[in-house]
Amino acid sequence: MKRKARKSERRLTIYFPHPLLHVRTSHNVEGLLFIGNYSIILKHYGGVFIMQKNSYKTYWNVKTLVFMALLVAMHLVLTRVLVVELGAYRISVGSVCTILAGLWLGPVAGGVCGFCADIIGCFMKGYAVNPLITVAAVLWGVLPALLKPLFANKGRTGKTVGICISVAVTGFFSSLVFTTAGLVLFLGYNFYAIMPGRLVQFVIMIPIYCVLTVLLYFSPVTSMVVGTVAPVLSKKTV
Repeated sequence: MKRKARKSERRLTIYFPHPLLHVRTSHNVEGLLFIGNYSIILKHYGGVFIMQKNSYKTYWNVKTLVFMALLVAMHLVLTRVLVVELGAYRISVGSVCTILAGLWLGPVAGGVCGFCADIIGCFMKGYAVNPLITVAAVLWGVLPALLKPLFANKGRTGKTVGICISVAVTGFFSSLVFTTAGLVLFLGYNFYAIMPGRLVQFVIMIPIYCVLTVLLYFSPVTSMVVGTVAPVLSKKTV
C-alpha cells in the first residue's frame, strides 16, 4: 500500500488510497500513536490520517532552560518578596508561574521549576527544606501539564474549563493535602487549628489562580514561549 506524506508547517498528512479503508473509516477516528521516542496524535477524516507531533513533550534546549529560569525567578519574587505570611498561611500567586511552566514546557519542566523554586526559596529565607511542601510545589507544575491532553484540542471555552479544573484539582492535593501534612508533621501545627483557615484560603486563592492562569495562557506570551522552544519538524517523505 502506497503512502504519500506531505508536510504543512507542523502537520504531516498521510493519504491511504485503498477504497476499503475509506468505507470502513468514513467516520472520525482519533488516537495516539507511539513511534520510537515520539508520541504522535493520530486523527482520521474520511480516509485521510493526520499525524501531528505531540506538543506536550518537553524540548530540552537552551531556550527552554532560559524560560524555566525566568519562571523560577518570578516564582521566587512572588512567593518570597511580594507575599503575605501569616504563620501557617501564605498569601501569594507565585504558584501560577509553576503552573504555566508545566502548561508551556511540559510536566517535567514544570516539576523541575517547582522543585528549584522551593529549594532556592528555603535557602533565601533560611528555612529547613520540608519534603512534603517540596512535593506540593512540584505538583503545581506536574499535574496541570499531565491533565492538559484532556482539553488541549478543545475550543477556548473547553480549554478555560479544563485549566480551571486542573488548577482546582492540583490545589486540592498540593495545598490541602501535602502542604497541610507538611505543616502538621514537620512544623508541629495542630491540624484542627489550621485546617479551617486553610480551607478559606483555598476557596479564595484558587479562583485567583484560575483567572491569572487563563489570562496568561491565552495571551501572546504562550505563542512566544511554545513557538520558541519547540523545534520545527524537518521535511520528510514516507
